[in-house]
Amino acid sequence: MGSIDQNTSMLDVTGQKVRVYEAGEGLPVVVLHGWGGRIESMAPVLTCLERDHRVISMDLPGFGESPVPADVWGTPEYAGFVRATLAHIGIERADFVGHSYGAKTSLYLAATTSVVDRLVLQGSSGLRTPPSMSARLKRMLSRAARAVGKLGPPGRSIRQAIYDRIASQDYKDAGALRPILVKVVNEDLSDLCPKVASSTLLVWGRGDTASPIKHAERFEKLIPDAGLVVFEGAGHFAYLDDPQRFCTIVSHFLKRESA
Repeated sequence: MGSIDQNTSMLDVTGQKVRVYEAGEGLPVVVLHGWGGRIESMAPVLTCLERDHRVISMDLPGFGESPVPADVWGTPEYAGFVRATLAHIGIERADFVGHSYGAKTSLYLAATTSVVDRLVLQGSSGLRTPPSMSARLKRMLSRAARAVGKLGPPGRSIRQAIYDRIASQDYKDAGALRPILVKVVNEDLSDLCPKVASSTLLVWGRGDTASPIKHAERFEKLIPDAGLVVFEGAGHFAYLDDPQRFCTIVSHFLKRESA
């Protein structure tokens, strides 16, 4: 962790403070953490890639040491901010390696800009599926809780008790980021996937429950130049479950052949 701290700095980009990590030399590669993470969450990936690349990572706004955005951002705003940060440090185009929400942000950039060269998505969010019976029940309870909450102090207590019971752990932990979380979980990037021109490597844990393997298979069909590698016995954090394999595969994918 000490080496990470030594290579980080706080920048002001379009009025938003952001903690940025830079290390290594070579072609630039941007590494983005998932929801609830920070630069340190991606430490094995940073250590691996900075041997042959100029590696840039950041605490996305609202995570780590980067303050929460003043407005309710969605993925377009996060992606725009990442691009502005890269422009701030003089990078016009780079490879991207993202996990979960960081992968979703990278995917959005690849579909809407020319800043992404090669793209690695690990356990990416960004696809919605029809709600399960459990999810539909939670929605019904949520609507009932809102109605009960209008009945005064006793109703508000009941409403809070219902919310505490049905809310996801991410929602409970989100704090000031709750409005942003609600916004981003309702986004679906399926229509943007065919617009991704970047060569794309999908890395998934077979046991991923946050972004199930069927999402990986759908991404592979929707993105024109995509290939899928599945880690058996791994979950949502496949890059941590088998860091050596992840490093080997990603390094090979990002390597350029000599002219």
